[in-house]
Amino acid sequence: MFKLPAEPDRPTPQAPTGSTDVDRDAFDDLLARVGVAIDDLLKAETERWGAVDARVAVPVEAVADIVRAGGKRLRPAFCISGYLAAGGTADPEDTETVVSAAAALELLHVFALIHDDIMDNSDTRRGTPTVHARHAALHAENGWAGEHRRFGEGIGILAGDLALSYANRLASGLTGPALQTWNDLVTEVIIGQQLDIALAAELTPDPALSRWVAVCKSGRYTIHRPLALGAAIAGRPELQVPFEEYGVAAGEAFQLRDDLLDAFGDGVATGKPAGLDLVEHKMTLLLALAATKDERVARLVEDGRSGGGWDPAELREALLASGVRQEVEEQIDQLVATACAALDDAPLADDWHKRLIKMAEQVAYRDR
Repeated sequence: MFKLPAEPDRPTPQAPTGSTDVDRDAFDDLLARVGVAIDDLLKAETERWGAVDARVAVPVEAVADIVRAGGKRLRPAFCISGYLAAGGTADPEDTETVVSAAAALELLHVFALIHDDIMDNSDTRRGTPTVHARHAALHAENGWAGEHRRFGEGIGILAGDLALSYANRLASGLTGPALQTWNDLVTEVIIGQQLDIALAAELTPDPALSRWVAVCKSGRYTIHRPLALGAAIAGRPELQVPFEEYGVAAGEAFQLRDDLLDAFGDGVATGKPAGLDLVEHKMTLLLALAATKDERVARLVEDGRSGGGWDPAELREALLASGVRQEVEEQIDQLVATACAALDDAPLADDWHKRLIKMAEQVAYRDR
């Protein structure tokens, strides 16, 4: 789970006064309440549908299993941070909306993970079998009628849909700018995934389009919109502009780190198979950039287009030899600097200028 960074030793712009310790306590309390809200909802739903028949509760339990498997909870963390940075009160009676919204973001992410795993043909997530893989195996073990794969994917689709319905239920109290932000966020993550699929099928290295996918699926979905949602709930929709500049840059850095971890990282540490993007022929921003700069990478991608796919191991070796890794590291540094600069004149509460800078560094330089 994401932890609020300790106070960094950087100057902060003029902002409303307050207590740093109080803010840290408020952040921790609100994030803990997000977990309770999700657990309570899923427990009630499991009991409700399990009373009808154990099989009816299967998709609810699939959602609960992913929640229990853990995760960084970045989106709830940025939503709560946006709320507190905008001067939102920590009074329990006034924080029900932001807690529900942050919980909705986490269940929206569960929806995206479950469906992504089906589309990516991924067998593991967070070190455990994915929903569709687990239920395909269950179908095979029991010798049930029909195709194992279709059964597993059917359960996965339903579980993802259910997670989305729970997310919208939790977000149902939003109004005004907060509701608009939620609607934009949900639409963007789905549209971004569509383009991701299209680029994977066409195998066309287009850094501009790949960057758009990264911005849509990470910059906006992971950082910008959650921050803006929290600020809107706090009654500060004018923070949309600096939060967008910050979130898009930090989110692109987040996605580039994700690409690097997939291509060159340790699958045990990340919780998903190493090199999966290459295996599934995903035109990531990392690969699109490399294909425009390195002849060998470009040739392998072009051969993959004409031959129905590339050799993942050979392409990974070419990526390593191309030097793109260092170039992308430098690009991440530039994006983090851009994100931090976007907050220079933002009127944020207490020391949130410094804390958001530290959060950008954490997501950009993580190892999993």
